[in-house]
Amino acid sequence: MGKAFDPALIFEFLPKLLAYLPVTLFILVAALFFGLWLALLIALPRLYKVPVLSQLAAIYVSFIRGTPVLIQLFLVFYGLPAFLQLFHLDVSRANPLFFVIATYSLSSAAFFSETIRAAVNSVDRGQIEAAYAAGLTGRQAFVRIVLPQAGMIAFPNFANSVIGFLKDTSLAFSIGVMDMMGRGQTLISATAHALEVYIGLAIIYYLVVIVLEKGFVRAERRLQRHERKWASA
Repeated sequence: MGKAFDPALIFEFLPKLLAYLPVTLFILVAALFFGLWLALLIALPRLYKVPVLSQLAAIYVSFIRGTPVLIQLFLVFYGLPAFLQLFHLDVSRANPLFFVIATYSLSSAAFFSETIRAAVNSVDRGQIEAAYAAGLTGRQAFVRIVLPQAGMIAFPNFANSVIGFLKDTSLAFSIGVMDMMGRGQTLISATAHALEVYIGLAIIYYLVVIVLEKGFVRAERRLQRHERKWASA
């Protein structure tokens, strides 16, 4: 059982938890960076219906979307070293942060690939045909015509996914990463004041989400403004 609730401890714990916020944000940013690139590689075969690769990508996305992130984290943490051991590569002593970033990159890639695929498919096909008629290659049409519009369409879903993945990073402590949740667990072990720690964590996560939401709203408005200028040109 924990000790009696002491509200003053919340303010005492906040600075200690905030000190590990950079670790949480680093996991998020790194996973999003690698996840977006991987998402493109997953989405393209499905968009262009590449044999075999399209089916493999669909199975991958289905598996990621159908399993909890915590299970994926353990699969990568225990499974990747076992798999690489077959090739005489030992990563069993690697920093747990590596496995966390790898997991969230793989997980976010599946969701982002679906967002990208849906956004690209929603772009008017007539614009692509007009680009071909104007002499653009398939690559030029995709980069100059399709991608900017698809990015605008996908942005709200992307923003929601980022906020969701921020909250998912709280599971990183389960394999020994000392992020905010990991620090929270050490504070609970040392003080037995679990409620105060979790309230402090809730406050921090909530404030970060508010900042992200406001940032995404401003970014979306800016994108829409540029889109209107482009459309009227």
